[in-house]
Amino acid sequence: MTTDYEVAALTIPEQIWLWLRLNMIDVAGAFAVLIIGLLVAGILSRWVERALTRSPRFDPTVANFLSNVVKYVLWVLVLVTVLAQFGVETTSILAALGGMALAIGLALQGTLSNVASGVMILVQKPLKVGEAINVGSITATVQNIGLFTTELKQFDGLFVMIPNSELWNKPIVNFHRHPTRRFELVVGIAYGDSMEQARKELLALAQADERVLADPAPAAFVNSLDDSSVGIGLRVWCVTGDYLGLSWDLTEAVKARFDDVGISIPFPQREITRKLA
Repeated sequence: MTTDYEVAALTIPEQIWLWLRLNMIDVAGAFAVLIIGLLVAGILSRWVERALTRSPRFDPTVANFLSNVVKYVLWVLVLVTVLAQFGVETTSILAALGGMALAIGLALQGTLSNVASGVMILVQKPLKVGEAINVGSITATVQNIGLFTTELKQFDGLFVMIPNSELWNKPIVNFHRHPTRRFELVVGIAYGDSMEQARKELLALAQADERVLADPAPAAFVNSLDDSSVGIGLRVWCVTGDYLGLSWDLTEAVKARFDDVGISIPFPQREITRKLA
């Protein structure tokens, strides 16, 4: 048995060697736990990433993020287990780690909110790269979805970057999610013109365009009775990719057809009378 006086008389390398000899079993056990724990953490994190990647609900970015979370949590558990092999009080370590996590969470509240929102966007997929969306006052095409921000490109070419927390907390209108869209056009005609003829002309234009779907069938109707005109509405369905071109072409064709058949499109007029003294 070596006394404290004898240990104090040894040099530092001799003290280290003595400590290793006395704690050989604990050191070997801790080393084994460390190696095995790191290997298991790596295997489990890779397994989680592969499993999530195979699921169509999870984006590769989310799969990588969650696999890293699993890996780091396992690393912490391995570290605590190794320290316990040497008699370190792990309760205080876990309490300290919990306090650190709370402090970091409060300091990075906005950043963590963006990350959480980014994960929800990538999992729920209300928008995808290449889709056109409207959120708030912004209408643009999605360029990139990250864990912190989403990059958009407006139709005028301007670049927009939105924090994911703001994007997730607003209604998102996705123009390309469904394969078909409805286009509606309302044209005002004079009260003296035939409403039936106007409806027939609108339906004929819709049926003549190959981009207009037969099901649901096009519909023409009296939409409103305004101050200086009767609003005649036209509703047609088309493939989403044809929507913009169809809306431009039908609007132009309606004006040209009404001019040809003598249906007038009135504009608001105001009569001003002057009272003579």
